Amino acid sequence: MTSILVVDDDQTIRDTLTDFFQALGFTAHSAATGTEGRRAAAAHAPDVVLVDLRLPDADGLTLLEALRADDPELGVIVLTGHADVPVAVRAMRQGALDFLEKPVDLDALREAVERAAELVRLRREVSLLRARGRDDEPSRHSSGATDLPPSLARLIELAARNDDVPVLITGETGTGKGFVARRIHDRSARAAQPFVEVNGATLNATFLESELFGHERGAFTDAKQAKRGLFEVAARGTLFLDEVGELVMEVQPKLLKVLEQRTFRRLGGTAELTSDARVITATNQPLAERVQDARFRADLYYRLHVLTLELPPLRARPDELRALARSFAPAGTKLSADALRAIERYAWPGNIRELKNTLWRAALLADGAEIQPRHLALPGDVNDARSTPATASKTIEQPITLADAERAAITAALEAAGGNRARAAQRLGIARSTLLEKIKRLDAR
Repeated sequence: MTSILVVDDDQTIRDTLTDFFQALGFTAHSAATGTEGRRAAAAHAPDVVLVDLRLPDADGLTLLEALRADDPELGVIVLTGHADVPVAVRAMRQGALDFLEKPVDLDALREAVERAAELVRLRREVSLLRARGRDDEPSRHSSGATDLPPSLARLIELAARNDDVPVLITGETGTGKGFVARRIHDRSARAAQPFVEVNGATLNATFLESELFGHERGAFTDAKQAKRGLFEVAARGTLFLDEVGELVMEVQPKLLKVLEQRTFRRLGGTAELTSDARVITATNQPLAERVQDARFRADLYYRLHVLTLELPPLRARPDELRALARSFAPAGTKLSADALRAIERYAWPGNIRELKNTLWRAALLADGAEIQPRHLALPGDVNDARSTPATASKTIEQPITLADAERAAITAALEAAGGNRARAAQRLGIARSTLLEKIKRLDAR
């Protein structure tokens, strides 16, 4: 049974909210001050606390910080009659799960509390998994997720099991956010249903809205016929919205409506359509700062970050680099000890994407032989055996792109084949026509 604590100096509000939640089957307690609220939280161990922003003896955000310090998994919802964006951002940064303005709609509050209670359950399960993980470290690669830290692999399993919960994946460019989204889908009960992906930064408002929600014929100039949107295509599967931090403001309230009500309208349409798609979002942007800058809606942020998976950059995982390199290298390819040391010395600003592309290119350049540092072609003094990880970590270069890797591989194959394009294509395992097309497109010679 979910337990709730109401901290508000207005007795009418306290009584109304406790009666309301008790009628819904919650265990409900109340307190009139910050001091009483902290004591009540210690005595009753609630799942969710509703905190008024202005209390007689304390600021609500100060109480929020204290409550979260006592119980990091606790769900706190801030209520206020004086809402403003800077205060909402401060509340988010201090761990609030929602920020509602008084007079609060009771149905909206119920939904917020139910979401918070679900997140608290997930948080406690995450803590349990992490605690078990410390005792289970030798099996870090037993799940087959050699490219993921064991704690993250367990969170993916948790996200997959709770397939109605929105997931927000954060991390630098190249850390594998799309890969993690796909893995969550593949391990969930929705695996047999579609997985569809869209990038929130690549389209303007009209075309992004059309891509997500579809459009009716004549909705805009080029709308020659009706089109289903990705929420319809995803059906009971998963919609992965990458770069959600770049989502234009005009589309954000429509995304919020789908998340909250499961309904939407096509662009230019009047019929209400429904979608049971699970939504996974990803960003390399600090969303709380975008809320503060009025570039991202606070209510959408609260709705998206029910379960957040943070992907660490490679530089934060030095002890895993060797295992990752071996797992990403093409089958049958060996890495020399010097190559592995060079890999450990490099900072990998492009993260997993750069590591994969580098190893793919190196394997082609090695042409079946053991990969040496020269095949990696890493910048700076990384290949120098006398360099240290600290020295190498200062090297900041642009990540190697897939086009760069293809161009280098084609050049190496042509050199090895003495300029014979048919033999070069055979070495690369592609058709001669494909090679000619790539040479033209990449300007590779």
